[in-house]
This record gives sequence, C-alpha cells and structure tokens, in this order.
Amino acid sequence: MIEQTIERWHRLVDAKDAEALDDLLADNVVFHSPVVHTPQEGKAITKLYLTAALHTLNNEHFRYAREILDGHNAVLEFTTVLDGIQLNGIDMIHCDEDGRIDDFKVMVRPLKAVNKIHEMMGAMLKKLG
Repeated sequence: MIEQTIERWHRLVDAKDAEALDDLLADNVVFHSPVVHTPQEGKAITKLYLTAALHTLNNEHFRYAREILDGHNAVLEFTTVLDGIQLNGIDMIHCDEDGRIDDFKVMVRPLKAVNKIHEMMGAMLKKLG
C-alpha cells in the first residue's frame, strides 16, 4: 500500500508540485512539525506546512538518502544544506486504506538545523499567507 503513496510523494517532491498535495493528503491528516509542539490537524494546515517545506528544504542539496517501507508506514531519511548548515532529517509517513497520507511527522537534527528551519519556515509561512 505505502509503495504507491511514496512513489507519488517522490514525484511531487521532484516537481515541487504543491497542488498535488490535494489528492495525496487525507482530509483528516495530522502533521507533526519539528518546531511546533502541537500536532497540526487537517488538510489545509498540513498542505501549508508541506508547501513551505517544498520551497525551503527542497533546494539543490536536498535528497532522500534511504527509505523503509512496511504496510502503511514509511520512513524516509533526507539530507540538505540550509545557509551552510548540514541538515539530516526523517519523514515518517502513514497512509490510510485509500493510499492517502493521514499522518506526517518530521524529525530533524542537529539543533542548529532545527533553529534554521524554524527561522526559514516561519518566513516562508508568512509569505504564503
């Protein structure tokens, strides 16, 4: 099940196609940010966060290093560089029976990278309105 969902996710990331999130996200999706302490519930807010991430993290250095797929779950490890700071992170993704993402959790290291994401994502979220 998760294999098709992750194939769609990779195509979306490669194309930086935020509009494709409408079909990929479940209406009841929950997003767990590495810098916001409360889960963000619903498609609209999750789409906003993921769109900001597509514009912030998904630069010329971004790549997925490895992935683990099992049933309805995926763990995707990624790396990128933001303002000279090496960043390493994990996307933990769960899909529902229809193959739509219903839970998306991002974890990032090191602390310097978390602080940079906080700064850059905050600016991007403001820009996106």
